[in-house]
Amino acid sequence: MGRRSTKRASPHFAFETSTIDSELQEPLVPKQTPLHANHVAAAARMVDFAGWDMPVNYGSQIEEHHAVRRDAGMFDVSHMLALDLDGPDATSWLRGLLANDVAKLKQAGKALYSCMLNPDGGVIDDLIVYFFTPNSYRIVVNAGTADKDVAWMRQRIAATGANVTLNSRRDLAMIAVQGPNARAKTWQALPGSRAASEALTVFSAANAGDLMIARTGYTGEDGFELTLPAERAEAVWNALATAGVKPCGLGARDTLRLEAGMNLYGQDMDDSISPLDAGLAWTVDLKDETRDFVGKSALLANPAARKVLGLILEDKGVLRSHMAVFTANGEGETTSGSFSPSLEKSIAFARLPLDVEAGEQVEVDIRGRRLRARTVKLPFVRNGKALV
Repeated sequence: MGRRSTKRASPHFAFETSTIDSELQEPLVPKQTPLHANHVAAAARMVDFAGWDMPVNYGSQIEEHHAVRRDAGMFDVSHMLALDLDGPDATSWLRGLLANDVAKLKQAGKALYSCMLNPDGGVIDDLIVYFFTPNSYRIVVNAGTADKDVAWMRQRIAATGANVTLNSRRDLAMIAVQGPNARAKTWQALPGSRAASEALTVFSAANAGDLMIARTGYTGEDGFELTLPAERAEAVWNALATAGVKPCGLGARDTLRLEAGMNLYGQDMDDSISPLDAGLAWTVDLKDETRDFVGKSALLANPAARKVLGLILEDKGVLRSHMAVFTANGEGETTSGSFSPSLEKSIAFARLPLDVEAGEQVEVDIRGRRLRARTVKLPFVRNGKALV
């Protein structure tokens, strides 16, 4: 939520970016979200992220990270794409498209996290789908895979003959407000939102006029993801800032999701990796044996060959992606890694042999030196508390 390449903007985090055709003579101009002027006015450090000009930080990435863990921070996530799916075949078509089963969604506004697979079982993208009625859903996909995702979905609609329509909603903006005080400060900034959202359970959404409020996020903290008309984005962003919500960039978003054990598409999985090998077996629903979905036969024929665990570095250094990991049961590899502001240690995800268990000592090759690390169950941090 494959990411065609991954590029580093700073020594602190990795981020996704789209492939640029090597034959193009002119560089692509990054797209801008409706909040771009706000970021520039706030002197944010801007980078090309998945083809969008996005803020890495507004000064101190560490302070932004701690603001989310301890209070409330907000992220412009308008580069992600909302898709509205409508039609009498919407439910049956999604059941054939996604590895998780939307038939589990019974209550309006309930959300589901799922991978969308190719026929070989690789992850085309990870996404969230919101259920409104059996004939109406909203799907939110990653920025760097948006064009590919839409093309694949339209191909599947044509191949199945499903009676559905798929509409891209680039007229919408998205703001994630995250942290232990995120909901209270959202209600302070947007008084009309409280009645619609106070009773929301985790992974559910409700509408307050033209504002969709979802109790979802990518940080391991409570909060909301707000979807609203693009023309309202600046006013809402400013109201949240006035209520004491700290603007945060992609750097803090990456360290927060890493601590929370949440995968990043293009780093921790892609279209060559099965969800079974990416620590996402829990998103694959095989309970209904009569349900077929794209990639199911490949998953059944190829059970998990790897497991994903967390690593905490015990020697001095910084864990990054694509580092060799040496265990008593064979070699593995890190997929994401960074310094953890909450733990004040270097941490990583690692794809390891199945026999490796949490609590084992391993070694990681960092610039030709084998440094000591310890395996742990994910997540590292959740709801402001260290779990390792």
